[in-house]
Amino acid sequence: MGLERVRDADDPRLADYRELRDGERRRRAGTFVAESRQVVRRLLGSRFRARSVLATEAAAADLRDVLADGLPVYVAPEETLGRVVGFNFHRGCLAVGERGAELPLDALLDTRLLVVLEGVTNPDNVGGVFRNAMAFAAGGVLLAPGCSDPLYRKAIRVSMGGTLVVPFARAAPWPGALARLREQGFTIVALTPDGDVDVAELGTSRPVPERVALLLGAEGEGVSPAARAAADVAVAIRMAGRGHSLNVVTVSGIALHRVAR
Repeated sequence: MGLERVRDADDPRLADYRELRDGERRRRAGTFVAESRQVVRRLLGSRFRARSVLATEAAAADLRDVLADGLPVYVAPEETLGRVVGFNFHRGCLAVGERGAELPLDALLDTRLLVVLEGVTNPDNVGGVFRNAMAFAAGGVLLAPGCSDPLYRKAIRVSMGGTLVVPFARAAPWPGALARLREQGFTIVALTPDGDVDVAELGTSRPVPERVALLLGAEGEGVSPAARAAADVAVAIRMAGRGHSLNVVTVSGIALHRVAR
């Protein structure tokens, strides 16, 4: 591992780390940014190729066991990192990854548990769902057209690197992709407030199907009528009081816990 020490925020070697908030610029360049030691560790152990790492002296030392030969590692003072990224930055570690080719839907079919998202446009919510998918060992996440980019900086950060670890693919055509899942033996379970089945029944009075695809929609609109019509069963999380629905991240955590166990 070769460390390259940098003090000048204008050093051309750090060009990849400027304008971190410009997600569209990064998408066009085919790159993404990982923040914090834990997330960078996950990037370095993932299917994605890391282009370089930018870290403080302490962070670089902590990551030494996963920094491969030939990977550029730029070491700079924390104040230099802050000047490069353009805002107050205290995580001490960044890395730039390359998106590479997107996985096809068929690459995710060799598993027993998938999460399918429809209309989830908030990167915080996408990141939170991926974090839950990672925690409960889901085999992948399928994203219907219009969902937020899992490799957007905020989604990666909120997911704690889950979007780098859990495989994902685009679910197109939509909702026709659900028929493909059914052909492969998946039971499509739509999470919706007025579902016929209580989530508490899964794994108790009602056995969990051998292969499950959990279908979740955005908090406001929920699962679309077309997607719901393609589902095998509609499951609800019964609530007390006046609450009508839960945030999609909370719903995914509850449902994944019931199904994964």
